[in-house]
Amino acid sequence: MMTFTRDPITLNDVTNLEDAPFIIEGSGDSSIKIYFESEANKQEYLETEVHGSLNSEGLKSIFDDIADCPITGSIN
Repeated sequence: MMTFTRDPITLNDVTNLEDAPFIIEGSGDSSIKIYFESEANKQEYLETEVHGSLNSEGLKSIFDDIADCPITGSIN
């Protein structure tokens, strides 16, 4: 199991691991333990929508939004 002590929401190091909330993602040797500074950050992480594939509507929307961005140029 890998352990991450940097809160993925705030990117701050979590130093009090005995009292910090955490989750375990996956199982076996490839599982990861992620610590959070607060229960609120843990809940925000759990509620974050993830995109499962290139065909997901959320990811398509992101690509559409940046397609004509002057910084990135056109990808159409």
